[in-house]
Amino acid sequence: MNRTPLIGIGILAAILLLFAGSSLFVVNQAEQALVLRLGAHRATIKEPGLHFKLPLIEDVVRYDLRLLALDPPDEQIILGDQKRIVVDTYTRFRIADPLKFYQSIRTEVQARAQLTQIVSSALRREMGQAMLPSILSEERAQIMAKILREVAEPASNLGIAVVDVRIRRADLPEETSQSIYDRMKSERERQAKELRAQGYEWSQQIKARAERERTVILAEAQRQAQIFRGQGDAEANRIFAESFGKDPYFFSLYRSLQAYRHALGDNQTTMVLSPEGEFFRFFNGTGRARRE
Repeated sequence: MNRTPLIGIGILAAILLLFAGSSLFVVNQAEQALVLRLGAHRATIKEPGLHFKLPLIEDVVRYDLRLLALDPPDEQIILGDQKRIVVDTYTRFRIADPLKFYQSIRTEVQARAQLTQIVSSALRREMGQAMLPSILSEERAQIMAKILREVAEPASNLGIAVVDVRIRRADLPEETSQSIYDRMKSERERQAKELRAQGYEWSQQIKARAERERTVILAEAQRQAQIFRGQGDAEANRIFAESFGKDPYFFSLYRSLQAYRHALGDNQTTMVLSPEGEFFRFFNGTGRARRE
């Protein structure tokens, strides 16, 4: 059996398979492709599926069709009121015109570098005219809309459609935050000292008022006591006078006994008196004689 035809058929099939493998390519749903013939643009393919190209003389350049994210590093910006803030932004974009994209920057890495510069310039230009209260208020949306417009125009020249530019976070620089913290701390310490001094002043006022009221109360109590004591003494004198009028002898005896108690009550008391004296009249019978 002659095998030469079979070998020829096998070689032809291999050539056809090699030709088909280098001529057919697949574009999936997340891709778009440029077909370049010897470096010149032949076709732009955005529909997914199986497509044909000429082998050896045509190449396929693929780009992402999905929405892409750009997260540039934080940057410090001086606002219109000369305040410094550190801004963290993010940008969402897609490759809208793959041919223009290929002709201007070609790779996605270069696109991110170019777009980072465009966003940074627009951000500094717009926020350099804004005040810090505007960034923290509803005016922030208007500022971001202006930045988006300024970014979209130059980006469209690169075949890029910028969908959104947002500020993720805006903070004061570390050194500024520390100085504000120190200033706030000093202010709180000053307020604390003022409150302590005010509290001490109030304490002294309350103590002085309480001492004054105490003095007034004591004086009033002493005055009342003197009045009551005087009234008591007057009443006692009245009773004594009435008693003396009713029985002078008994009254004189009672008063003499009180005098004896006070004068002779101390064992260490020494008195030199005549027994016939007036002081001892109730001991020698003189007092009784007088009563009789």
